[in-house]
Amino acid sequence: MVKTLCVIMFITFWSLAGCSQDQEKSPETKQAGGTVKTIVAVGDSLTAGYGLDESAGYPALLERKLQADGYDYQVVNAGVSGETSNGTLSRMEWILTLAPDIVLLETGANDGLRGVDPEVAEKNIRNILQILKDKDVVVLLAGMKMVWNMGPAYVAKFNAIYPKLAKEFDVVFVPFFLDGVAMKGDLTLGDGIHPNAQGYKIITDNLYPYVVQAIKKRTER
Repeated sequence: MVKTLCVIMFITFWSLAGCSQDQEKSPETKQAGGTVKTIVAVGDSLTAGYGLDESAGYPALLERKLQADGYDYQVVNAGVSGETSNGTLSRMEWILTLAPDIVLLETGANDGLRGVDPEVAEKNIRNILQILKDKDVVVLLAGMKMVWNMGPAYVAKFNAIYPKLAKEFDVVFVPFFLDGVAMKGDLTLGDGIHPNAQGYKIITDNLYPYVVQAIKKRTER
């Protein structure tokens, strides 16, 4: 069962909201001794599943999809509403108490929406990745993109954070977390911001092959 440990953070590509591929089953997908391993989804309202039952959010969908394909993984929802990259960094000690094998990290969007210097966000995310690397945790980094009304120079600096750090730390990298869903009215809630149930299905399918890649990376260690 997905454990919702925190609730609802927001992310939007307009303003503050106020608040795949199936893998063939094989014996290698099962963990030794049947021990269930843990993916901790660290993020915002996209992770928490704002406005929906937790069963409709991507962590729950991802867990069900993984287990249906024979992967003994639970997915823990560790989203926090309104959190910046600094807040995520401050939670790392607690996140590590969850004993993650893999962390799916999506953070920093609130920094951008609040106009925080991209260098500050980059430093925070770098520190987060270093902590996880030191603890031998496999990371799947979800890239985010900022709205153009922040100005082209700011947007370029912000959007460059994620691919730069993904390369620096050699982590599994999803270029854009909301690919195929962002700004699509039929895939978002009435606020035009957060994914609806159908939007989360698309997000889960998009994430799935990257998650499988992260699992294989974890298995090879």
